[in-house]
Amino acid sequence: MKRFGILVNKGKPKARVVMKELVHLLEKRRMVVKLEPEVAAEIQRNDLALSIERFPEVVDIVFVLGGDGTLLGVARRFSAFDIPILGFNLGHLGFLSEAEPDSLAIAVDRILSGDFYIEKRLMLDAEVVRNGKVLEKSVALNDVGIAKGSFSRMITGTVFMDGMFLGTYSGDGLIVSTPTGSTAYSLSCGGPIVWPGVQSILLTPICPHTLTARPMVLPSDCTLEIRVSATHRDIGLTIDGQLGYRLRVDDIIRVAASKNITSLIKWKERDFFEVIRKKLQGEPDEGSGLEGKK
Repeated sequence: MKRFGILVNKGKPKARVVMKELVHLLEKRRMVVKLEPEVAAEIQRNDLALSIERFPEVVDIVFVLGGDGTLLGVARRFSAFDIPILGFNLGHLGFLSEAEPDSLAIAVDRILSGDFYIEKRLMLDAEVVRNGKVLEKSVALNDVGIAKGSFSRMITGTVFMDGMFLGTYSGDGLIVSTPTGSTAYSLSCGGPIVWPGVQSILLTPICPHTLTARPMVLPSDCTLEIRVSATHRDIGLTIDGQLGYRLRVDDIIRVAASKNITSLIKWKERDFFEVIRKKLQGEPDEGSGLEGKK
């Protein structure tokens, strides 16, 4: 018997409908289901309530109902526990989500029959160092961004890799991303698309003020240190575009591959390049999970 946790983006009305149907499908198959207490109370099923802090102790698989942003938050929260995550796409592009809400029964049956594989995604540890002291720590699945405010002048990042001077970048900022994040903010700034299985770290300048500043693909076992400087104080650090920290001139941002990973549940017949074609090039995505099956 598998134990399933279902996490819902409460800001998406459709998520509650999908959640109720998933609970029905799983219980019909005699599976254990757990929900956050607030969500369980909404459907008058307090017997399913479990605090999110206890999910890693109890559940074997987590279903995430929302968009990629919802899944990113769950991935960070559970990064230390290596719990397989299946995203149900209720957002827009849905790069990280594998299942669609119109094929719930198929998705549940595939999970229960083992008709899937788990993709291990690299994560990043980020630290903010000020005057030699670590002030902030976080983990990212997509990227770590260093950027100026909306109306500020440019900032400069001086980058070292394992103590070696790599380069100085002036412009709107820098993005350090994982292969997972290569299809996110980094891509919009001219960075390359990197296959998720390539263990690497990407460094992408944001609107650089020199024509020679280009994205770089670096080894995953390196440590980057970026010292920020500017003639103003409007500088910030973002984690997956969701968490933010104020920076000061001469702060150092230290980024390296994390010992933690995100385990994403994937369908065997849907490869990365198919997802790229459908999400970025506009090919139709039936989302049934049966593509290629006869």
